[in-house]
Amino acid sequence: MIETERKFLVLNDSYKQQAYTQKRIAQGYLSSVPDRTVRVRTKGDQGFLTIKGKSNESGTSRMEWEKEISVADAEQLLALCEKGAIDKIRHEVKVGSHVYEVDEFFGDNAGLTVAEIELADENEDFIKPEWLGEEVTGTERYYNAYLSRNPYNTWQ
Repeated sequence: MIETERKFLVLNDSYKQQAYTQKRIAQGYLSSVPDRTVRVRTKGDQGFLTIKGKSNESGTSRMEWEKEISVADAEQLLALCEKGAIDKIRHEVKVGSHVYEVDEFFGDNAGLTVAEIELADENEDFIKPEWLGEEVTGTERYYNAYLSRNPYNTWQ
């Protein structure tokens, strides 16, 4: 399956009042190689194994394969992951006909909040809420795999 999404920095926390779900996410990488990342995640009471391919030139689309696994299996796999776990709360916010996934990071990435929106294609129109900031689609340092190796608190 090809995933098409755009990514933005978040200006303030007013999105929290509009969020209809919030789930804690712990994730790690069995492989953080940009050509193919292999991610393990617990999200609330669910576990997932996800493989993502390399992004297209604009950074908006890439192949993604995801399979739900048990939380127990996910926790065992997390213990095998590369150094640098990701800890965040995902807030889901409906804006128009789309849902923004707003990730508020903790730990070594505290202070960073990023919103993603999935689209049917790169040129699809969507509403940009007032809390949405600079677009960072395709900017590698905002990818979770990059953040796991180079946390936000080490940036200059």
